[in-house]
Amino acid sequence: MRINKFLAQSGLASRRKAEEFVLAGKVKVNGKVVTSLATDVKETDSVVCDGKPLRVSNSFVYYKLNKPKGYVCTAADDKGRKTVVELMRGVKARIFPVGRLDYDSEGLLLLTNDGDLSNILTKPNSKVEKTYMVTIEGSISSAEIKTLSNGVDIGGYVTQPCSVQIIETKPNSTRLQFVITEGKNRQIRKMLEAVNKTVTLLKRVQIGEIRLGGLSRGEYAKLSAKELQYIRKLKSN
Repeated sequence: MRINKFLAQSGLASRRKAEEFVLAGKVKVNGKVVTSLATDVKETDSVVCDGKPLRVSNSFVYYKLNKPKGYVCTAADDKGRKTVVELMRGVKARIFPVGRLDYDSEGLLLLTNDGDLSNILTKPNSKVEKTYMVTIEGSISSAEIKTLSNGVDIGGYVTQPCSVQIIETKPNSTRLQFVITEGKNRQIRKMLEAVNKTVTLLKRVQIGEIRLGGLSRGEYAKLSAKELQYIRKLKSN
């Protein structure tokens, strides 16, 4: 199999992140550094990344986490910030987050050692819906809601059409629901900045058919049988 798929199935990271490790010269196959993404690897080969030996996992695990603010979505951070993996105490498998929630955002995050699933959920054409509850300062007009729904320029990129609804209005704030199928960096914050709104709370509550449910901040759980069935359906398409 290709080196990026091998690294993903070993539980190191998603295929996209695995490619970064290869291109950075951090991966050795049978003692030799490889930097070509076309490299083929056998399960019997010796594969090492940053000095850690890797093997293809024959047993995948799937968890959902209620990510608090103040954590980065990575297994390790070169700036010394707290990572979401640190919250997964008691999980012995080498797992990594699927996609991302920015440092100041919270809510539903999936973690797994299944690199193929990560690839499916994060590729641009996956069309998996992600639902967010967002609180902004002040009010928002119906015209601004329509603008956001149709797509806005967030810095050289125009977002795809999405669903934006007002859930609750208060004297000094408004609660919105966003349903998007993309995952650009800080996308919703940038969308709201485009219509001069300030976000005070951003929380993801659903990915496809997987819901955050009653998890407290920092709490995690294995996916249910129904959620695992959804994962299998995604992988079979």
